[in-house]
Amino acid sequence: MVDLDAVEDGIWTLLAPYRAELEDATIYGMPSLRWPGSGGHDYFAAVKRSARKVSLYAVAVDTWPETLEGSSETFRSLRTGKATFSFTSLEGELRAELEAFLRRLYKPYREHHAGTH
Repeated sequence: MVDLDAVEDGIWTLLAPYRAELEDATIYGMPSLRWPGSGGHDYFAAVKRSARKVSLYAVAVDTWPETLEGSSETFRSLRTGKATFSFTSLEGELRAELEAFLRRLYKPYREHHAGTH
């Protein structure tokens, strides 16, 4: 049986290091993290759980698609929408890949907002 609680907790655990600079927000009722003062669709990540999966919305990947470079085909296959990655598990290598992707994605997102690019 799929443990979606563990998947959701795992995603939030991987997002935890970014909380130091980001603020809690919501987008379409989903909890999200965004740069302080940004609004609308300018969030770093949002998480939504459904009956069968947990989705990570990472809209910044549209702006910085190069952050997917180096990701495995398995990880890329989890991209179920323009900026959506859907997970039914988050173990081992998949967890490590998501962690590395978030790190790559946060770098340009942060530089854009902090004006350090």
